[in-house]
Amino acid sequence: MKHWSASVSAGGDEAARHAALIAAAQCLQVDAAGQRWNVYRPGDLEALWRQMGEADFGPDERIPYWVELWPASLLLAKWLGQQQERIRGMTCLDVGCGLGLSACVAATAGARVVGLDYIEDALHYARANARENRVATAPLWVQMDWRWPGLKSGGFDVVWGADIFYEKRFASPLKQLFKEVLAPNGRIWLAEPERSVSSGAWDQLREAGWEIRLAAREAVPTEGYAVVINIWEAQLTR
Repeated sequence: MKHWSASVSAGGDEAARHAALIAAAQCLQVDAAGQRWNVYRPGDLEALWRQMGEADFGPDERIPYWVELWPASLLLAKWLGQQQERIRGMTCLDVGCGLGLSACVAATAGARVVGLDYIEDALHYARANARENRVATAPLWVQMDWRWPGLKSGGFDVVWGADIFYEKRFASPLKQLFKEVLAPNGRIWLAEPERSVSSGAWDQLREAGWEIRLAAREAVPTEGYAVVINIWEAQLTR
């Protein structure tokens, strides 16, 4: 990934806001799904961490993990590019979409994508990234807490997420979300690094009747080392 800068020229207030956001942003350049993506963000995690106040560390902590393209996100984007035939024309939900890379990859492949994130700022950048990368049918960006979702029951053929089980407390509400929004015979793709904090999530899903299989496993280079990422595929069996 490389850092770049860019600008946009268009008319209207929305275009002016977009241009201002891009002009002030940092850009990561990523190769995924057969093309190069310019992914804009306000800065790196360390820089934004220094700007946080005490209120950001409460029960609903708002640590800006969304500003990073984590290894799991990179492998998920690659995976979605490889699954074009399976997702084309499908209605899909990207849980914790962050900067929007995986949602944009899937939308470019022909999927109808809803990108969901808890942090509104993340969605501003996701929307800008779809525009900058000329995604013809951009995802619908939705700000929502996955613990209290307001989505159509059984409305999604495919649901995916990258590195969303990074805390044990997320396992139960995500399990409920998957059960609620997934269409019959739908599937879930979860890209996760190998770590103990996630193991309980797989146990909860299996106990709730989900069939889980390892769909892909790859060491993803990052910052001078490699992180092993698994992509799990899950379907509800009963």
